[in-house]
Amino acid sequence: MIFATLGPEGNNHVLVLRRYLDSRGPADAEVRLFDEFPAAFAALVAGEVDRVLQCTAHFSHADCIGRFMHRAFPVDAFVAGSHPLALLAQREIAEPRQVARQPATRYYTDLSSFDEEIDAPTTVAVAEGLVEGRFEAGICARQVLEQHPGDLRLIEDLGPALDVWVLYGTQPLADQNPLVV
Repeated sequence: MIFATLGPEGNNHVLVLRRYLDSRGPADAEVRLFDEFPAAFAALVAGEVDRVLQCTAHFSHADCIGRFMHRAFPVDAFVAGSHPLALLAQREIAEPRQVARQPATRYYTDLSSFDEEIDAPTTVAVAEGLVEGRFEAGICARQVLEQHPGDLRLIEDLGPALDVWVLYGTQPLADQNPLVV
């Protein structure tokens, strides 16, 4: 079976998909990563992948449900935590004026002290921008601080986000399935 989700490697979608496969299998599953969810859902309905995993907090969730209604169906749902998150800043900038965040993280903490909020497609993109010096501050995986302690500093530890995740397939669940009420 081929399971699809949002890339790149190292983001929360990949983390949670690998946890899911470790606990629920199948053991021989192949993982395919996509740059955006509409392409993953299109691959699902075209028969190129067997399942798509999406976090319900992802900004494209409602759009994908509507766009692929009656062709992509929820076949499993569960709760899972993300990588522990943090609000990080460039070490040499005492008072950052801009903050980058993936849209789903915009309310994870008070960002009102920043003059500018910058949308990034993933928390991985936020991390890359921080490390490359393109962003003054940002919300991303806390492990980025451990990987770059000389370049970054901690503003606020946010912990993991606990979200609902949905696995989609092309056949609806039977009415007798315990997930169907």
